[in-house]
Amino acid sequence: MLWHPEALAACRDEGRLWVIAGSDDRPAGFLVTDMVDGCVHIEQVSVDPGSARRGLGRALLDHAAEQAATAGIPALTLTTFADVPWNAPYYVRCGFRVLHDGEVTPGLRAIWQREVSFWMGRWPRVCMRRDL
Repeated sequence: MLWHPEALAACRDEGRLWVIAGSDDRPAGFLVTDMVDGCVHIEQVSVDPGSARRGLGRALLDHAAEQAATAGIPALTLTTFADVPWNAPYYVRCGFRVLHDGEVTPGLRAIWQREVSFWMGRWPRVCMRRDL
């Protein structure tokens, strides 16, 4: 997903955007959150390809988890592609697990259904959760 600068600025102003700097002290990645069914939902985590494989995405996820835990929020959630190596398998390594159908909350299900219809079911998507 491409984010328009005004949309990112709005997320920043709402406290839903975190940016991480690379070795050159310039922005190298960002994470956008929202609240869905009482959990912090990861809308987007993105790292510049030139800064990939340096732990920046994991650091952003860990920061979101720390902030959520401090606020008494029980979990992080997200939706992602099931089979893309830098998606669901990556998030499993970061402490997330794939939710079974009966575990998917109404808000998370609505996000998943919207995404599946957008991709027209061509690539399987999953809902994931990281308990805090």
